[in-house]
Amino acid sequence: MTKLVKDLMHPGVIMCKPDATLGQVAILLDQHKVHALFVTDRDGRIMGVISDFDLMAGEWLSSDPESLNTMRKLTASDLMTKPVNTIDANIPLPEAADLFMQKRVGRFLVLSNGKPVGTISLSDFVAGLSEKIRSKRDMVGDVMSDAILVCRGKTSVLSAARAMTSSGWRSVLVVDLHGKVLGVVSGHDLLHLVKTGVDEKLTVRDVMHSALTIDISASLREAADMLIQNHYHRLVVIDKENPDSFPLGVISTFDIVAEMARPDSVWQK
Repeated sequence: MTKLVKDLMHPGVIMCKPDATLGQVAILLDQHKVHALFVTDRDGRIMGVISDFDLMAGEWLSSDPESLNTMRKLTASDLMTKPVNTIDANIPLPEAADLFMQKRVGRFLVLSNGKPVGTISLSDFVAGLSEKIRSKRDMVGDVMSDAILVCRGKTSVLSAARAMTSSGWRSVLVVDLHGKVLGVVSGHDLLHLVKTGVDEKLTVRDVMHSALTIDISASLREAADMLIQNHYHRLVVIDKENPDSFPLGVISTFDIVAEMARPDSVWQK
């Protein structure tokens, strides 16, 4: 029996007011360990959505006092994305997979009889995918992204943030002189800087988190399980025979959802 969106969604909707400062948005995102909040008007109607990526999209990551002062005056309504992408709770998951790929979004607001009842994100999707992946199916190397965004450990946070924004990537890999992965910088790593601003001397080494790696020949099920268990959105792909060499690519929740959307996928039969 085909599962529906309501079977995988995360019940409930985490919201904020339109006049919430970016600092307050950052605190809520961090407290709830989520990537986005839904912005509501005074009557509780959802107006838009603001994500960690939206916070990065402005020029708020600046050591310039004037820019920092301007950033601190911005509110959720200034940076939110609208309209909100919605999906019905009773849509089959194969159709939802297609919508994720068509829209290229990280989440949908789930509606039941026109009312918000939860959210479904790529993380929720991959959690449900784990049991469906055949044990002898495609490997990580077949679906990973070969293109990756990298920087050296001495790169300034400002430069990394601007590169992420201009490229549309949600993270950047930090490597040493020989290409060995030192860590990853994501939108979540930069959230606390919304309140404090950025010292121009701050480097990616100061804010990065550890990277999770997976062998290029590992199965998709192994990749999905690792993403779920560690609450990560991407894994660095390496050659286990030479783990300290330059990374081969990255496999993310988007890559796995793209595999689900293929016509020959078990989810499409």
